[in-house]
Amino acid sequence: MRIRYSRWDGSQSVPDLDADEILSAISDDLMADGDLWSALRRMYQRGAQTPQGRMPGLQDLLKRLRKERQQKLDRYDLGSTMEDIQKKLDEILQTERQGIEQRVPPGAERDQKMERLDQMPPSPAGRIRALQSYDFTEPEAKRKFDELLKSLQQQMMQPFLQNMQQGLQNMSPQDLQRMREMMRDLNRMMRDRLNGEEPDFQGFKDKWGQQFPGAESLDDVLEQMGRRMGQMQSLMESLSPEQRQQMQDMMRSLFMQDERLEAEMRQLAANLEQLMPMDSMRQRYEFRGEEEIGMREAMELMS
Repeated sequence: MRIRYSRWDGSQSVPDLDADEILSAISDDLMADGDLWSALRRMYQRGAQTPQGRMPGLQDLLKRLRKERQQKLDRYDLGSTMEDIQKKLDEILQTERQGIEQRVPPGAERDQKMERLDQMPPSPAGRIRALQSYDFTEPEAKRKFDELLKSLQQQMMQPFLQNMQQGLQNMSPQDLQRMREMMRDLNRMMRDRLNGEEPDFQGFKDKWGQQFPGAESLDDVLEQMGRRMGQMQSLMESLSPEQRQQMQDMMRSLFMQDERLEAEMRQLAANLEQLMPMDSMRQRYEFRGEEEIGMREAMELMS
């Protein structure tokens, strides 16, 4: 059975609680110290036994979540995130080779194109850099690469713009320009906060509020971004040193065509480090399994 947890919004259906059952469940605690609120808090933390069975508490829920995460850590191989990207790049190059063989007659031109493919860097980051300036012969290979590039850009930008999922799915150069502008505005507010000045959050909300539903203050925005940034940093910490370097190189390659956007992202990350307790949000997870896992799924395990 799959259970989905979400923020309370009033639409959830909760079984009726019987007051007599609740009082019966906390009677021993209540008799011990006579503090009703303390007894209720302990029941909330530890759960209680009722005539209908055991009512789990917060500790039970956390224990269940930790157990489920450990099962997934024992199941998956985090290194496969990079291997999956490498595999997709290999498929793109193979598709391009086949396209050249079908579309370009034997001769010097075909040899030159094949030689350029042979000289592609072996690392994912190097290949991404090279393919961004490569003139594809096979449209299907170009489509696959654009799709991969867009997917990776989405995943790398989510820690900064977690509420822009719909917008990230169809990024155009104009969309990237708007994101750069929004990051610049965010950085300006964060610099104001760091300098002891009052940020113009209302002006930011009027301009970008539709991208951050539910955020009523700069603190709300920082909390959302900090949580996702913590996931990304936990992912990096959980990789081996070699894999971490590959990931960092790849992240730089993804936005090589928009260095200003990359600069704003770096500045945003640096500002978050100063305004949020990021050390408490990042930790290393030991993946012990062999099953492949994608980057998006791996990020979800970091929360």
